[in-house]
Amino acid sequence: MRKRNIKQVKEKTASWLYIFPSLIGVLTFYVIPFGFVIYYSLIDNVINKNFVGIENFKNLFTNSAFLIASKNTLSFSVITVTLAVVLSLFLAILLDSKIPGKSKFRTCFLSPMMVPTASIILIWQVIFSFNGSFNTFIEIFGLEPVDWMKSEYSQIVVALLFLWKNLGYNMILFMAALSNVPKDQLEAAEVDGAGAVRRFFKIKLRYISPSLFFVLLLSLINSFKIFREVYLLTGQWPYETLYFLQHFMNNTFKNLDYPKLSAAAVIMSVVIVVIIGVIFILEDKFGKDVEE
Repeated sequence: MRKRNIKQVKEKTASWLYIFPSLIGVLTFYVIPFGFVIYYSLIDNVINKNFVGIENFKNLFTNSAFLIASKNTLSFSVITVTLAVVLSLFLAILLDSKIPGKSKFRTCFLSPMMVPTASIILIWQVIFSFNGSFNTFIEIFGLEPVDWMKSEYSQIVVALLFLWKNLGYNMILFMAALSNVPKDQLEAAEVDGAGAVRRFFKIKLRYISPSLFFVLLLSLINSFKIFREVYLLTGQWPYETLYFLQHFMNNTFKNLDYPKLSAAAVIMSVVIVVIIGVIFILEDKFGKDVEE
């Protein structure tokens, strides 16, 4: 018994020694800095450091720039993430069926992953600038040219960019999930007279649910990362519909307003954690249903 206890202590000690470097890294670069962010969100400024409680959070919800950025970020994420999941799943189902030219079709949708961001920005500027190719095309039909990146259609233009970049990768993930659906269950359902739509919702969708939630999570993360492309296209002060939370934080940082910046970061972090938590709960529920 004593030897077993000594062995267990050694194993636990070895385990802690193995994870200690990673633990130090996480504490140094994530936990401690976020603790400072929470601290800055509760003080008036970095000089006086007077505790003001939730005053910075209250001020944010009366700040017009923050409200506009939150609204734009929410609407863009909801629309683009929904389209990214639905369209990529549709394309995966299409390629999973017997259609000619599947390899060329797949290559076409994967090619944006190999294009650098700077090149993508140049392509979009050539197409959607005031003197771009798209305006040249619509002028053929007698329509007036539009400065797309400085109009009410600017978020649609960026949404097209987001979908163009992400559909191919999501599609590949769904294709891999569809290939793992048990063929015997599909054949049995087909023999019993179940149509393609019924087989998809009753069998395929249940088995690809883990990949579905993963693609949902990945698309959500990528929707927040679109700030890079928008910044390169429009700068730090874009048209109102393209002013996202990342713009607000970036401009607040340049103004050295750390309490406001920290409060916005805390709110954004809480919202993202809640959304991801809901996704994981749903994934766990559907995953157990498939395992049973």
